[in-house]
Amino acid sequence: MKHATKILVAAVVLAGSALTALALGSGRLNLVPTPAYTVPAVSAPVDHSAYERLLKKHVNNLGLVDYKGFKADEKEFNQYLSQLSNNPPAANSSKAEQMAFWINAYNAYTIRLILDHYPVESIKDIGSKIKIPFVTTPWAAKFFSIGGEKMSLDNIEHGILRKKYDDPRIHFALVCASISCPRLRNEAFTAAKLDRQLDDQGKDFLNNPAKNKVGKAKAQLSKYFDWYKGDWEKNGQSVAKWVNKYSATKMDATAEVSYLDYNWSLNKQ
Repeated sequence: MKHATKILVAAVVLAGSALTALALGSGRLNLVPTPAYTVPAVSAPVDHSAYERLLKKHVNNLGLVDYKGFKADEKEFNQYLSQLSNNPPAANSSKAEQMAFWINAYNAYTIRLILDHYPVESIKDIGSKIKIPFVTTPWAAKFFSIGGEKMSLDNIEHGILRKKYDDPRIHFALVCASISCPRLRNEAFTAAKLDRQLDDQGKDFLNNPAKNKVGKAKAQLSKYFDWYKGDWEKNGQSVAKWVNKYSATKMDATAEVSYLDYNWSLNKQ
């Protein structure tokens, strides 16, 4: 019986390792299930203004990041991360407040991850440096805590934002420190501005020919529209409908669609 139990455990471990490998091959899309986050009953709202000051100082209008500058202002940056860690959004917070918190947290902790390994040419290079059994992507590493829970970037993206809020526009806002990612805004997301900010991110992303080339009969789209196709097709929507909502050039529903190669080079200045 003990021998059989050991075999079963080994099989489960190998299966988990295989899923992790699949996740790595598919870019940011994680195929490994992520547990739901336990929302606290109450917490103090986070003031994102300190983060916004750093973004305005170290991120240009193209969304490129001065990581050396963030490193120089590390003390102030860590103070903001400490606020995030100690004050997760409460259950009675508005949806917009919660979403703004988690989007800022994802982007800020991605910067923190890059700083922890800087200099690095790509966030994907960090995966080979992680010395945690069965964790082979930087997005799966639990390197920070929020509300007393150890968390990963995957937990935020897949376990919270995609799972709870059902708004595909988050894919225009989450920035994985790569050239093909959406532009990192040089302002923080806030509850009061969130809807406008997400729409603005969509317009910026869809009208940037380096990231999407939209034509009436043919479109070369970002891998995001392939990786997260299920998100774009929810609630009677489609990839074409989402593209046409933000793109100045409208594509036909029958347009030939292909996907651009993803550039994982670091989004540095």
